[in-house]
Amino acid sequence: MRSARICRTRDACAVALASALALTALTACGTSSSGDDDGGSEGSGSSDPTAPLDPKAKVTLTIDCMPPTAKAAELKEWKEDVAAFNRTYPNVTIQGRSTPGQCLEPPRFTAMLKAKSQPDVFYTYFTDLPQVLDNDGAADITAYVNEKTVPLLKDIDPNVLGSLKHDGKLYGLPTSNYTMGLLINRKLFEDAGLDPDAPPRTWEEVRAAAKRIAALGNGVAGFGEYSAGNTGGWHFTAQMYSLGGDVVDASGERAAFNTDLGKRIARNLHAMRWEDDSMGRTQLLQWGDLQKQIATDKLGMFLAAPDDIAYMVQQLGAKYENFGMGPIPGGKATLAGGNNYMIKKGISDDRIKAAIAWLNFKNLTVGKGQFDWARAKADGLPVGVPQPNFWLNDSKAKDDAARVEHATMPVANFRAFMDNPVPGKAEPPKAQEVYKILDNVMSGILTNKDADIDKLLATAESQVNQILAAR
Repeated sequence: MRSARICRTRDACAVALASALALTALTACGTSSSGDDDGGSEGSGSSDPTAPLDPKAKVTLTIDCMPPTAKAAELKEWKEDVAAFNRTYPNVTIQGRSTPGQCLEPPRFTAMLKAKSQPDVFYTYFTDLPQVLDNDGAADITAYVNEKTVPLLKDIDPNVLGSLKHDGKLYGLPTSNYTMGLLINRKLFEDAGLDPDAPPRTWEEVRAAAKRIAALGNGVAGFGEYSAGNTGGWHFTAQMYSLGGDVVDASGERAAFNTDLGKRIARNLHAMRWEDDSMGRTQLLQWGDLQKQIATDKLGMFLAAPDDIAYMVQQLGAKYENFGMGPIPGGKATLAGGNNYMIKKGISDDRIKAAIAWLNFKNLTVGKGQFDWARAKADGLPVGVPQPNFWLNDSKAKDDAARVEHATMPVANFRAFMDNPVPGKAEPPKAQEVYKILDNVMSGILTNKDADIDKLLATAESQVNQILAAR
């Protein structure tokens, strides 16, 4: 699910299919030719898939998710990166595609896969791999990805790469990732006599802090939750993970949330909403609603990924210094997700190699492309958010140091989150369908004082089992 700034839930992003299919015209960087031609005189490079692209190879690549004109700084950097890439590969023509709205909108994405009209290099969420494979849409790039073609491969978190594999075969390369933590409004914490440098670490502490913040009055809520647009189910899953539970069992065939733990989470939320009155009276919220509340000092805390802060500053006019972050309460595991690029099945070896060379330069090299933090600072983009960060070893140390050196926000506010990492856990099978069902649990809890929690969970369990049985 996710990302920056993509919609956090695929169904929450959906638009009418007819309008979603209307892609903007191809925008060429350095050429006006079609990205669907044969790329010129391909085949001049090595036929060995493990070998890097021959710099003399002549190909044209279409690439998804080029920043639109409205994102002037990001588009400037994209064009700079194309120019830098072409200094090494002068015969590779990059044609970027911008899309209306988000990079990935579910109806458009599904229709694109079915029509086989995806670009050579196309953008997906980690959870999209089953759908892509069902539509025979992505090339198996296992043989093409090695430490010659992606020199920092050994420093990419294997859990992130694992989310892009099926039956041991690799189908994508990451561009961003996230894990969820507890996002706080530092001003409200201070006003309530709480320490913003020590956010709550247990759900009991969350409940107590939420009461104190809500007691400030003036329409302030202590803790916020989603319950619509699949986001409620997404957050219920995160809470289950945080306490060591699951939403779907290890077999992937049965629901696992109608348990004592699931009931405990549901009852705690119900108590916060109806006994404590610490969650606010406006419910049926989805992604974007809680961000507006916390950015206007009307909400003390909610579960989020770190890049929500950049969104609130850039889009909502908030101030970086007003926010902080701690690890997810409970700390057993945290929901992890992200975004990646896949390569269209059926394109030539040279196109695949060119795609991997581009992705390595743009997304997988410390100090370059998306990780050029000095450039990002100079261009007025946010620097200091602790994610995306899928690096390990020396690469992580170098990237972390550069984020701090060029930070445009107070990175100390994230110290509790960064210094207490919680293991990430992937989203469940058929995540969006499961989340949609669990929205009913969350909305029932938060909108009905007399909600029958046992019945809500039992009904959801039956419905999820039906979804999983149809795999």
